[in-house]
Amino acid sequence: MNLALLFESDFTAPDRALLTGRRRVHLETVLRAAEGDRIPVGQVNGKMGHGEIIRLTETEAELAVTLNRHPPAPLPLSLVMAMPRPKMFRRVLQTATALGVKDLWLLNAWKVEKSFWQTPWLEQPALTENMVLGLEQAMDTVMPEVHIRKLFKPFVEDELPRLIGDRTALVAHPGTSTPCPTHLNAPTVLCIGPEGGFIPYEVEKLEQAGCQAVHLGQRILRVETAVPVLVSRLFDGCV
Repeated sequence: MNLALLFESDFTAPDRALLTGRRRVHLETVLRAAEGDRIPVGQVNGKMGHGEIIRLTETEAELAVTLNRHPPAPLPLSLVMAMPRPKMFRRVLQTATALGVKDLWLLNAWKVEKSFWQTPWLEQPALTENMVLGLEQAMDTVMPEVHIRKLFKPFVEDELPRLIGDRTALVAHPGTSTPCPTHLNAPTVLCIGPEGGFIPYEVEKLEQAGCQAVHLGQRILRVETAVPVLVSRLFDGCV
């Protein structure tokens, strides 16, 4: 926890907040914080600053909060990702959030198992928990928006072209002839397939919607590896 993220419910006054549960335990066991210490804080979807610990008990930490800095700039990226395996999804969501992704679309595909959509990690409390962990790691405050689309064809035909608009659109697909660009730093839509990749029909539909197929070389990467590699390749601002 490099940043204590504060929700509206944590504030007892405009400049006072209480940390409880996991965050308070982290202060004690990891940061070894004591009364009088300052820690980095940020308000969800708001500014960042510091909090001075004015009271520390076994159940809560009271902070005098000063918020005077803006969070890091978001990446100009819409990440469209075939739903990963639930165990992997948690890590990917935290990583994407830490990198500055603010617009995430979870998409069905031929190789996505139906059971993946039943995971409790897609419920809003679990999504929020993992995005908070990503924001705390990266010292950011702005929550990503997560969109769930369980039907591939309607999304690709009806929504994806509007999402792309005049932006650069890429689909990561091993075996294509075009390498993924570097230092793009421009508004982009990036599509990443499931384990085993998109099938040819899906790649064709994505290309028809306006995406260019690109590759990362001869090596085949897991989704949890491909996401940070692709995003950091495209955007200087995520590292």
